[in-house]
Amino acid sequence: MPQVDLSRYRNPLGLRNKAGRALWGAVWLLLFRPSPFFLFGWRRFLLRLFGAKVGRGVNVYPSCRIWAPWNLEMGDYSCLSHHVECYSVAPVRIGAHAVVSQYSYLCTAGHDIADPHMKLVTAPITVGDGAWVAADVFVGPGVSIGDGAVVGARAAVFKDVPPGEVWGGNPARFIKKRPLKAEGER
Repeated sequence: MPQVDLSRYRNPLGLRNKAGRALWGAVWLLLFRPSPFFLFGWRRFLLRLFGAKVGRGVNVYPSCRIWAPWNLEMGDYSCLSHHVECYSVAPVRIGAHAVVSQYSYLCTAGHDIADPHMKLVTAPITVGDGAWVAADVFVGPGVSIGDGAVVGARAAVFKDVPPGEVWGGNPARFIKKRPLKAEGER
């Protein structure tokens, strides 16, 4: 195995990003995380204070971890549930009426394994309007989950999920088209 000079690695995120994350970490620990379950408005306020674009009626649970709120956009009535990890090194967009269920991990960054310095690589994640990311799902960098799509529990998603489809497994694959009932139908 060749020797690698690690002294040449430079973090591309910079001091301002690090300072912002440190401040956010303190706010998350002291004001966001201990807030009572029902204070969704308070957590929306804190996220907006740190640059997140958060729509009306958004529910972000207190145990949810958001790496960089300024890279988060959430449409009206969307949800980040209990213990969701939003590793938002790059932008994360959650569409209106979309749900990311408990213990899911949205990961926008990785490392270039071909580079001897394992350079940081990032790519945005999009969860479309009305989509559902079920419990304990991993969503990788650059993935787009289409409008109305469903990703089943414990799936690992490494490529785009088309609108209106149900995917599951590791790696995630197509299962079926999402059956949608008409308004008022039981």
